[in-house]
Amino acid sequence: MGSIDCMHWQWKNCPVGWRGMYQGRSGRATVILEAVASQDLWIWHSFFGIPGSCNDLTVLHRSPIFDDMMNGRAPRVNYMVNGKHYNMGYYLTDGIYPQWTTFIQSIPLPQTPKDRLFAERQEAARKDVERAFGVLQARFAVIRKPALTWSEQLMRKILKCCIIIHNMVVEDERDTYANYSDPTEFDNNGNEEGHLNVEDPEYEVGYTAPITAYIQNRNRIRNARAHQVLRADLIENIWQKFGDHN
Repeated sequence: MGSIDCMHWQWKNCPVGWRGMYQGRSGRATVILEAVASQDLWIWHSFFGIPGSCNDLTVLHRSPIFDDMMNGRAPRVNYMVNGKHYNMGYYLTDGIYPQWTTFIQSIPLPQTPKDRLFAERQEAARKDVERAFGVLQARFAVIRKPALTWSEQLMRKILKCCIIIHNMVVEDERDTYANYSDPTEFDNNGNEEGHLNVEDPEYEVGYTAPITAYIQNRNRIRNARAHQVLRADLIENIWQKFGDHN
């Protein structure tokens, strides 16, 4: 489990002819970074280069984030929630993202104690990616300040380099973090509730799934019904573990 969000990097020297395409609500030209980060601030996925006039949903539909899953190349994931077995991971998101199996949003205006507890826990965990953005900008002033280059390709190379170095620092220091636990730890049967059992993937570079398998995987990812069932199980699971039952 990780959280997904987008960060805008201001492009000060954006060519005048492109400024309208890259200029968003802020009135400044920006380029968007989509990223997935876990609790230890490790950045698992990054996709950079979409014009700042686009919203998060537009970025998602252009992103390759689910390409491996749709082509059958992603690692197999197994975990238990509320006594039920699931084999597809999910990301924590805000409300703009669609109701897919792979996304879990908070609950707007929660009314019951269970919903309020879930919303509190989900929104706290979802801040992981925003913290990762903050740490990334704090470490590298080059991406904290507006980009002075005329080339978007150079911006992409700079950001990629910064993310690689950031992950190297996280890998070196993560065992010193307070309350850090390895999310891949599981019992001998690989089915401890709340923990992931991630099998080694059989990855083949360039492999593309047959069209029927590709469509089936795509439908599984975008299954709104499965999303609702998973979120209901997560709500109940969090309530059983952390709720006030008095």
